[in-house]
Amino acid sequence: MPLPRTAKALFAASAAAASLFLAALPPAQAVEGPAPDPRDKQAMRDMATAIAATAKYVDERAALRDGYVPHGQECMTNPFGVGTMGYHYVKQANWGSTDPARPTALLYSTEKDRHGRRKLQTVEWMSTDRDQDLKTTDDRPRMFGLPFDGPMPGHWPGMPKHYDLHMWAYEKNPAGRFHNWNPGLSCPPKKPATGTTPPAPGHGHGH
Repeated sequence: MPLPRTAKALFAASAAAASLFLAALPPAQAVEGPAPDPRDKQAMRDMATAIAATAKYVDERAALRDGYVPHGQECMTNPFGVGTMGYHYVKQANWGSTDPARPTALLYSTEKDRHGRRKLQTVEWMSTDRDQDLKTTDDRPRMFGLPFDGPMPGHWPGMPKHYDLHMWAYEKNPAGRFHNWNPGLSCPPKKPATGTTPPAPGHGHGH
């Protein structure tokens, strides 16, 4: 059965976005942070799939419609150095996924556009640490030929110790496309309530 015209257009747009993304990848030796081997054809295909599947989420409303919910600490700042991750929108149904088309989380900008919407910057996969022991790593997942970061403690109440992997698909990260923190970004300062002292820096994405 032929695809409807609108479906063909969406597929073509997503494929074009994926092609541009892969064409813009720098040589592996030029990337400061972790990066897939460009000779790894499966990794390259999986990256293209991830872009094609998440391109629609540049519109924040599409993410909300598909079950991605703002979660945890609003803007997550690196407690061990510089950089941030932005705002996490989590789809619980995708928890534990290593499917490039089904990321667990979408990370959005701290700034909003004139319509009050945030900009998509990162896609992220999360998986529970099976034995909940931070000292063991025998169940560490891999995607794109790369190991997940972790295990690490949860970042909000009820979140288990886990592994995760970030892909800065929609925002340049000077530390590398798959580095968890982006040193080129920062969270907006929190304004203390009148008559109170400023709060201490929050716990971030510890490793």
